[in-house]
Amino acid sequence: MLARDGSVEFAGVRLTHPDRVLYPDQGITKLALAEYYAAIKDWALPHLANRPLSLVRCPEGQGKECFYQKHATPAVPKVVGRVQIPEGTGTGTGTYTYIKDLAGLIAMVQMGVLEIHPWGSTVKRLETPDIVTFDFDPDLGLPWERVTEAAIEMREALLGIGLRSFAKTTGGKGLHVVVPLAPKLDWDAIKEFAKWVAERFVKAYPDRFTSNMAKRARTGRIFIDYLRNGRGATAIGAYSARARPGATVATPLFWEEVEKGITPDRFTVATVPARLMKIKADPWAEMPKLRQSISPRVRREIGI
Repeated sequence: MLARDGSVEFAGVRLTHPDRVLYPDQGITKLALAEYYAAIKDWALPHLANRPLSLVRCPEGQGKECFYQKHATPAVPKVVGRVQIPEGTGTGTGTYTYIKDLAGLIAMVQMGVLEIHPWGSTVKRLETPDIVTFDFDPDLGLPWERVTEAAIEMREALLGIGLRSFAKTTGGKGLHVVVPLAPKLDWDAIKEFAKWVAERFVKAYPDRFTSNMAKRARTGRIFIDYLRNGRGATAIGAYSARARPGATVATPLFWEEVEKGITPDRFTVATVPARLMKIKADPWAEMPKLRQSISPRVRREIGI
């Protein structure tokens, strides 16, 4: 229902300027982005909800000025959850946002959020992460096959230490390999584990991989970013749009799709709802059910 001021109510949230174009090349409006999230909510909320967030807000749309936001302000809609998180070395805390339900997801659209980046832990277990993310970020010009091969090799290496993993596109030029864990270890231990895995890869294939952030170290290589597993660090959320040309979406994949070389540019705000209707099964269906842990042998080797 269109109000006098031009706003509409959507999933209980007032959307102002619903016809504002957020993705100019595709003509995707604010209302269309809300409709996207409503269409995929059952797939997205298990991975986006109940986690502290860092947000990329682009109030005027993709290609215009964007900014990061970690802390809640009074302007954040009331349907968005708030959680107090200790910060720094003192006794101070910051108020972070989290999504509770569809209304919270639509409130992100109202705020002009084009990217949702969740923590690897939940608001109930802040200090014990349950997700490890390995971000495979290729140097410019590397063929996509190099990225898919790397992700598959990482899957096999993780299986070798007893851990199942899942894949998703980043909405950019890379892939994420995601490992769910029972929330037992603290952030420092999880980061050490991620570093250990990444550095084993680099040692085995120094001409193909680097774990060094420096641009010069990435030449002709894939950067394995394990730093997304530190406290307060985030990774793009499953089914989140990106603030990029093309309105691409970070999309969970079946491993069979990775093996076939499926490319990330086909997953967009416009195409992902139809994909989910077509595939029916959830590529990440098993993820919430897994209660796997890093083995005592591996923990001893790393020293965590």
